Amino acid sequence: MTLAFAHPSTPAIIVMGVSGCGKSTLANALATRLGRPLIEGDAYHPASNVAKMAAGQPLTDTDRAPWLAHLNSLLSSQQSVVLSCSALKKAYRAALAAGLCKPPVFVHAHASYDSLLARMAQRSAHFMPASLLRSQFETLEMPTESGLLCVSVPAEHSTEKQVASVLAYLAQQEPEHLNLL
Repeated sequence: MTLAFAHPSTPAIIVMGVSGCGKSTLANALATRLGRPLIEGDAYHPASNVAKMAAGQPLTDTDRAPWLAHLNSLLSSQQSVVLSCSALKKAYRAALAAGLCKPPVFVHAHASYDSLLARMAQRSAHFMPASLLRSQFETLEMPTESGLLCVSVPAEHSTEKQVASVLAYLAQQEPEHLNLL
């Protein structure tokens, strides 16, 4: 069964969290389940950011600003999408949400440092080295700001269980836009 949140005022969904938490997997599953386009945030990093991270150097706010602005422009032009993006700080989440017709829903995938470090050690062909995980945890500001629409899902849960949690949250937030097809 596919669920559709296709109304023009339906908010974007931004799957966030530190590296290795499964943002891309969860975002892809949500986009598929909801019949929405997927924006893979990492695909929009400028080459300079990718090179910096691949060299083991954490990004600064200055490095991230143009990337976040570009993601915001993509969100502004499409609205009803699923985006994977670390969105580690309150200011980053605000930059992503700026000017949108409706505030986005953030999905925070989270796990302990040790479990994510082990997960990252097993993956290959990703520009983000495990050595940067500590800096991501240090940068992370938990998504608890007032008025933020956010559901947290444990990274250790199956993708199916994560999707079910997000769908339940969305149904509570936007019941008038939830249609079973």
